Amino acid sequence: MWICNPTFPNLILMFENFPLPILLAHRGDKVDAPENTLPAFEQAIQKGADGVELDAKLTADGHVVVIHDSTVNRTTDGKGRIASLLLEDIRKLDAGLWFDEKFRGTKVPMLEEVFETLGRDKIINIELKNYSTPFNSLVLKVCELIKRHNNHNQIILSSFYASNLRVAAQALPEVSRALLAMPGSAGLWARSFGFMFGDFQALHPHISNATREQVQRAHRVHRRVHVWTANTPEEVIRLRDWGFDGIMTDDPLMAVRALGRDG
Repeated sequence: MWICNPTFPNLILMFENFPLPILLAHRGDKVDAPENTLPAFEQAIQKGADGVELDAKLTADGHVVVIHDSTVNRTTDGKGRIASLLLEDIRKLDAGLWFDEKFRGTKVPMLEEVFETLGRDKIINIELKNYSTPFNSLVLKVCELIKRHNNHNQIILSSFYASNLRVAAQALPEVSRALLAMPGSAGLWARSFGFMFGDFQALHPHISNATREQVQRAHRVHRRVHVWTANTPEEVIRLRDWGFDGIMTDDPLMAVRALGRDG
C-alpha cells in the first residue's frame, strides 16, 4: 500500500478524501464538451471526476489562460500563437463552436476562472505548458495565482520539463509536483533516473508504459503514479488492479462506471 511521505503534508490533505485511484478528467469532459473550457470542467465534476487536468499557457501580456496548443487555431475560431496574442484578443474568440453549436460563445478560460468555478474541494492538475516558450514567466505567474487564491492543497503542478518544476519548488515549495514522461524511449529518463532522483511527489507516465512494477518502485520511495490517458473500461480496471494512484481520462463518466462509482 502506498504511504504518503510525511514531508509533504499537502499530499495527505489533497488525497485523504478521495478513493483510490483518483480520477482526473483530461482537459475536462473532453468526450462531451470542448476541451479545456469551463463547461468541460463543470461536466467532468458533475459526472463524478475527482478533479481535472488542464493546460496553462501565457499570453503576450502576461495572463495565464487554459488551452492546450501553442496556437488558437484548432480549438477556437481564430488564428495565431498564444504567446503573440493579447488576452483581450483571445477572449474575443469562440472556443466552443468548433465542438458543437450548443457551446457557441464559450471562451478560452483564464486560470483564475477555473479556480473560482471548481471551488476548493476538487483536485486541479495544472500542466505548465511553456514548451515552445521555455524562458517566459508562466511558472511564476501560475504560482502567484495559487498564492492569491490560497488553494495550495488542491493543486498538482506537472510538466515534461523538470526545470519548470524546479522553479515551482523554489516559488511554492508546499505545492505538489509531478514529472510527466513521454511515451516510449523519449520518456525513459523521466520514468527512471529523472523521477527517482528528482524532487517530485508523483510520476505521470503514458499508459503505454504503465506497469505494475512501476507503481511498486514509486511506492517504495513514498511517491505516487498517475497515468495518462485511459479511455476504455478495460484500461481503467487494469490500472486500478495494478495499484495506480490516479487515472487521467478523456471520458470521466466511462471511468466512473468502470470503477463502480456511479451509484
